[in-house]
Amino acid sequence: MIQPRRSGPGESGNRKSNDKPMKKSKQPNAKIQIIKDGPYLVTGDLPLIEQWIVTNADGESLEYREGKKYPAQPQYALCRCGQSANKPFCDGTHGRVHFDGTETAGHQPYLKEAETIEGPAMLLTDQENLCAFARFCDPKGRVWNLVKETDSAEARRLVEHEAGHCPAGRLVAWDRETGKPMEPKFERSLGLIEDTAKKVSGPIWVRGGVPVVSAAGKTYEIRNRMTLCRCGRSDNKPFCNGAHAA
Repeated sequence: MIQPRRSGPGESGNRKSNDKPMKKSKQPNAKIQIIKDGPYLVTGDLPLIEQWIVTNADGESLEYREGKKYPAQPQYALCRCGQSANKPFCDGTHGRVHFDGTETAGHQPYLKEAETIEGPAMLLTDQENLCAFARFCDPKGRVWNLVKETDSAEARRLVEHEAGHCPAGRLVAWDRETGKPMEPKFERSLGLIEDTAKKVSGPIWVRGGVPVVSAAGKTYEIRNRMTLCRCGRSDNKPFCNGAHAA
């Protein structure tokens, strides 16, 4: 099976779609530290903005719309148990409810775990257990089918759009000729996904290569986009697996 070519480990998360190095971060000390059985401790003045999923009349996901913007802070703690009375921030409820925040996700690089779907002009990599159930992959014929039709310019556009709107980075589109990932361009920031169709709050959308450090002190693979569970129910902690919608 053909695998996307990389110039080094983690290229899908550390390079933009034009393959130029990412600009020096405006938040060089930004990171998310997971507290054992507690919140996400965010440092480095990371912007925090609601991201509402925009749908069509059939409830299909089309785009994101920015909602409330929270004031920048050098440090803040985000709820991980899903039971804070001050969401999205932690209020200490995790201690009272004896929240079990045990991390069960592995530390293997994305491409070691992802399946590759081949098309004539593009490839699609898919790591299913990262699915955050945002459903951008479905509206125009499902991205897994569309990638097999990428001898068409319209199919190529749709694959790039649908894979690029996957907040978790479960799906990554690749240019078959160059072997480069077709990644959206993000500054380091955090989004709070709100699912308008399901009427439920979704995960924390981590964008632009923000390091996420486990409670044990080990950094997960740094990627351009990923989603962190904030309902407390994922069985792939710290990552979202769509449990909020179920």
